[in-house]
Amino acid sequence: MNMIGYKRQVVAQHERVLVLRNGVLDQVLGPGVYRWLDIVGSLEFETFDLTDPELAHPHAEVFRKESSTLWNLWVETVETGEHEAGLVYLDGQLTRLIPPMSRRFYWKGPVEVRVERIDLREGAAVGAEVMERIRRMRHRDGWTRAAAEYRAKARSAGSKLPVAEFLDNIIEEEIADHEMALLLLDGRLIGTLEPGVHAFWNFARNVQVELTDLRLQEIEVQGQEILTRDKVSLRINLSAQYRVVDPVRVRAGLPKHKDFLYREFQFGLRRAISDRTLDELLERKGTTEQEVLAAIRERAEPHGMAVETLGIRDVILPGDMKQILNQVVEAEKAAQANLIRRREETAATRSLLNTAKLMDQNPVLLRLKELEALERVTERVGSLTVFGGMESLLQGLVRIEAPKGG
Repeated sequence: MNMIGYKRQVVAQHERVLVLRNGVLDQVLGPGVYRWLDIVGSLEFETFDLTDPELAHPHAEVFRKESSTLWNLWVETVETGEHEAGLVYLDGQLTRLIPPMSRRFYWKGPVEVRVERIDLREGAAVGAEVMERIRRMRHRDGWTRAAAEYRAKARSAGSKLPVAEFLDNIIEEEIADHEMALLLLDGRLIGTLEPGVHAFWNFARNVQVELTDLRLQEIEVQGQEILTRDKVSLRINLSAQYRVVDPVRVRAGLPKHKDFLYREFQFGLRRAISDRTLDELLERKGTTEQEVLAAIRERAEPHGMAVETLGIRDVILPGDMKQILNQVVEAEKAAQANLIRRREETAATRSLLNTAKLMDQNPVLLRLKELEALERVTERVGSLTVFGGMESLLQGLVRIEAPKGG
């Protein structure tokens, strides 16, 4: 029971208490029971739970300077320089990340505090061993590198949620086996990254990882209205396949490599079509494709890209031109059919003439022809009555006379 003018303070084993007299740090209390005579009410007590050994106090810097002896007896001060970060281990477990030019305070006591310093001048990459510890911490605390919801929660909670420091100050990127990545530091290209998982410190610097897909990619050039040399308007659709072979050269020379390729396909196609008549284009479509492909390759290769295939997919004629072209094709095919028909008739007549000459020179062959004719005739007759024998039948039904007068 508190008496008037007396104050009693109980400090548990897991607690520490700051005693302020008229706003000035007077004592730091460990476990125990304390009593004071405070008639004017000049004492204030601030209790801290050592479950979280970090001492976050708005006036910690003042206490450290003005009451250094008392402060250093109970509190451990951790500072990082301009080019170093600190990994804080509590009882051997990684817990916090301290950015450069920062100061943190930790209670001395039951929780062992150890700080591992990282020299950022050695490079932006996070060491594999350090990154493995961070991943184990993630697994232990139940958060992942893709936890956008956790990030928002961490930021809203501020320093009370230490995960925020790892999320905000480490960039981690996974590069697939069909990709290559460019590492940029403050807008300057540092190098390329091979497939795998890479992590980088992001303290007071702009770290970017640009991914480039090295697989075969397609590009479509649709609905190009082009005039041929004989002033026929065509609509052309083109398809092509390409791949990026040198991402460094692509980035150095082109802000948007796909837009560059699209324009080059347009210009190359227009040059090739405008130099040909419609008939030349239709007859030598493959030659046109190879010409456009060679021109595009010559433009793309210096920028680190390889165009592998190209094809003119559609050549669309205007309605009236399509009708005229169909009529021309129809007339050509009709003429070809007539020519073939006459050629066959001539061949058949020549064959008949040769046959007639052979029969005139060979009576046995003539007789065989008569028998063949008889066979064809009898095929169409249901019944036949024969008088006078086979000779009479042949003379009455089939008789092939040799031409007279030679």
